Amino acid sequence: MAGQLERRLATFVASVAYLGYSPLAPGTVGTLGALAVYWWLLPADGFVIIGTAAVAAAAGIWAGGVGEKVWGKKDPGRVCVDEFAGYFVAVAFLPKTLAYAVFAFVLFRAFDILKPFPAGRSQRLPGGWGIMADDVVAAVYANLVLQTARVLARATGLLENVFT
Repeated sequence: MAGQLERRLATFVASVAYLGYSPLAPGTVGTLGALAVYWWLLPADGFVIIGTAAVAAAAGIWAGGVGEKVWGKKDPGRVCVDEFAGYFVAVAFLPKTLAYAVFAFVLFRAFDILKPFPAGRSQRLPGGWGIMADDVVAAVYANLVLQTARVLARATGLLENVFT
Protein backbone atom coordinates (compact mmCIF):
# COMPACT_ATOMS: atom_id res chain seq x y z
CA MET A 1 0.00 0.00 0.00
CA ALA A 2 2.79 2.45 0.83
CA GLY A 3 4.30 1.85 -2.61
CA GLN A 4 1.04 2.63 -4.36
CA LEU A 5 0.47 5.73 -2.23
CA GLU A 6 4.02 6.91 -2.95
CA ARG A 7 3.51 6.43 -6.70
CA ARG A 8 0.22 8.34 -6.65
CA LEU A 9 1.68 11.22 -4.66
CA ALA A 10 4.79 11.31 -6.85
CA THR A 11 2.79 11.36 -10.09
CA PHE A 12 0.59 14.14 -8.68
CA VAL A 13 3.64 16.22 -7.73
CA ALA A 14 5.72 15.36 -10.82
CA SER A 15 2.86 16.30 -13.15
CA VAL A 16 1.98 19.42 -11.09
CA ALA A 17 -1.54 18.37 -10.19
CA TYR A 18 -1.84 16.54 -13.55
CA LEU A 19 -0.97 19.56 -15.75
CA GLY A 20 1.71 17.32 -17.25
CA TYR A 21 -1.02 15.12 -18.72
CA SER A 22 -1.81 17.86 -21.23
CA PRO A 23 -1.74 16.33 -24.73
CA LEU A 24 -0.06 19.47 -26.10
CA ALA A 25 3.15 20.98 -24.71
CA PRO A 26 2.97 19.67 -21.11
CA GLY A 27 6.14 21.56 -20.15
CA THR A 28 4.64 24.82 -21.34
CA VAL A 29 1.39 24.05 -19.51
CA GLY A 30 3.37 23.36 -16.33
CA THR A 31 5.16 26.68 -16.76
CA LEU A 32 1.81 28.43 -17.21
CA GLY A 33 0.73 26.85 -13.92
CA ALA A 34 3.77 28.39 -12.24
CA LEU A 35 3.06 31.76 -13.84
CA ALA A 36 -0.48 31.64 -12.42
CA VAL A 37 0.78 30.76 -8.94
CA TYR A 38 3.41 33.50 -9.15
CA TRP A 39 1.00 36.15 -10.38
CA TRP A 40 -2.01 35.43 -8.18
CA LEU A 41 -0.68 33.73 -5.06
CA LEU A 42 2.89 34.82 -4.29
CA PRO A 43 3.93 38.17 -2.86
CA ALA A 44 6.44 40.33 -4.71
CA ASP A 45 9.23 39.12 -2.44
CA GLY A 46 12.29 37.57 -4.09
CA PHE A 47 13.06 35.44 -1.03
CA VAL A 48 9.55 33.95 -0.97
CA ILE A 49 9.76 33.27 -4.71
CA ILE A 50 13.19 31.62 -4.54
CA GLY A 51 12.01 29.66 -1.49
CA THR A 52 9.03 28.44 -3.50
CA ALA A 53 11.43 27.40 -6.26
CA ALA A 54 13.58 25.49 -3.77
CA VAL A 55 10.62 23.62 -2.27
CA ALA A 56 9.24 22.78 -5.73
CA ALA A 57 12.69 21.66 -6.91
CA ALA A 58 13.25 19.44 -3.88
CA ALA A 59 9.83 17.86 -4.29
CA GLY A 60 10.46 17.56 -8.02
CA ILE A 61 13.77 15.76 -7.61
CA TRP A 62 12.02 13.10 -5.56
CA ALA A 63 8.82 12.96 -7.63
CA GLY A 64 10.65 13.08 -10.97
CA GLY A 65 12.82 10.15 -9.95
CA VAL A 66 9.76 8.12 -8.97
CA GLY A 67 7.98 9.29 -12.13
CA GLU A 68 10.76 7.87 -14.30
CA LYS A 69 10.15 4.47 -12.73
CA VAL A 70 6.35 4.73 -12.98
CA TRP A 71 6.36 5.83 -16.62
CA GLY A 72 9.36 3.70 -17.58
CA LYS A 73 11.47 6.33 -19.33
CA LYS A 74 14.06 9.03 -18.63
CA ASP A 75 12.56 12.51 -18.16
CA PRO A 76 9.01 11.60 -19.20
CA GLY A 77 6.95 14.37 -20.78
CA ARG A 78 4.35 14.15 -18.03
CA VAL A 79 6.92 15.40 -15.52
CA CYS A 80 6.57 19.18 -15.57
CA VAL A 81 7.47 20.02 -11.98
CA ASP A 82 10.89 20.97 -13.35
CA GLU A 83 9.32 23.72 -15.48
CA PHE A 84 7.13 24.71 -12.53
CA ALA A 85 10.14 25.14 -10.22
CA GLY A 86 12.27 26.70 -12.94
CA TYR A 87 9.82 29.51 -13.65
CA PHE A 88 10.17 30.76 -10.08
CA VAL A 89 13.94 30.93 -10.52
CA ALA A 90 13.41 32.88 -13.75
CA VAL A 91 11.35 35.59 -11.98
CA ALA A 92 13.18 35.68 -8.64
CA PHE A 93 14.33 39.12 -7.50
CA LEU A 94 12.73 40.89 -10.47
CA PRO A 95 9.94 43.47 -10.24
CA LYS A 96 6.54 41.79 -10.29
CA THR A 97 5.17 43.31 -13.49
CA LEU A 98 3.31 41.75 -16.38
CA ALA A 99 6.24 42.50 -18.71
CA TYR A 100 8.74 40.65 -16.54
CA ALA A 101 6.33 37.76 -15.98
CA VAL A 102 5.80 37.32 -19.73
CA PHE A 103 9.43 37.88 -20.77
CA ALA A 104 10.56 35.41 -18.07
CA PHE A 105 8.09 32.85 -19.42
CA VAL A 106 9.28 33.26 -23.02
CA LEU A 107 13.00 33.32 -22.20
CA PHE A 108 12.76 30.40 -19.79
CA ARG A 109 10.89 28.23 -22.30
CA ALA A 110 13.38 29.19 -25.05
CA PHE A 111 16.42 28.34 -22.90
CA ASP A 112 14.73 25.14 -21.71
CA ILE A 113 14.15 24.04 -25.30
CA LEU A 114 17.56 25.14 -26.63
CA LYS A 115 19.47 23.82 -23.58
CA PRO A 116 22.64 25.92 -23.85
CA PHE A 117 25.68 24.58 -21.99
CA PRO A 118 25.63 23.28 -19.29
CA ALA A 119 21.84 22.74 -19.37
CA GLY A 120 21.93 19.92 -21.92
CA ARG A 121 24.77 18.14 -20.19
CA SER A 122 23.09 18.41 -16.78
CA GLN A 123 20.25 16.18 -18.00
CA ARG A 124 22.67 13.26 -17.76
CA LEU A 125 22.47 13.37 -13.98
CA PRO A 126 20.56 10.40 -12.58
CA GLY A 127 16.84 10.39 -11.83
CA GLY A 128 15.12 13.50 -10.62
CA TRP A 129 18.41 15.40 -10.46
CA GLY A 130 18.76 15.26 -14.25
CA ILE A 131 15.12 16.19 -14.74
CA MET A 132 15.45 19.27 -12.54
CA ALA A 133 18.97 20.48 -13.34
CA ASP A 134 18.53 21.56 -16.97
CA ASP A 135 15.46 23.62 -16.10
CA VAL A 136 17.20 25.36 -13.23
CA VAL A 137 20.10 26.25 -15.53
CA ALA A 138 17.67 27.51 -18.19
CA ALA A 139 15.87 29.57 -15.55
CA VAL A 140 19.12 31.09 -14.30
CA TYR A 141 19.93 32.14 -17.87
CA ALA A 142 16.49 33.72 -18.27
CA ASN A 143 16.86 35.55 -14.97
CA LEU A 144 20.33 36.82 -15.89
CA VAL A 145 19.07 38.18 -19.22
CA LEU A 146 16.23 39.99 -17.47
CA GLN A 147 18.44 41.32 -14.66
CA THR A 148 20.83 42.64 -17.33
CA ALA A 149 17.96 44.22 -19.28
CA ARG A 150 16.77 45.85 -16.06
CA VAL A 151 20.19 47.35 -15.32
CA LEU A 152 20.65 48.55 -18.91
CA ALA A 153 17.17 50.06 -18.99
CA ARG A 154 17.93 51.99 -15.81
CA ALA A 155 21.35 53.11 -17.03
CA THR A 156 20.30 54.17 -20.51
CA GLY A 157 16.64 55.13 -20.12
CA LEU A 158 15.80 52.82 -23.03
CA LEU A 159 12.69 50.71 -22.63
CA GLU A 160 12.21 52.50 -19.34
CA ASN A 161 8.49 51.77 -19.24
CA VAL A 162 9.06 48.06 -19.81
CA PHE A 163 12.03 47.20 -17.56
CA THR A 164 11.59 49.51 -14.58
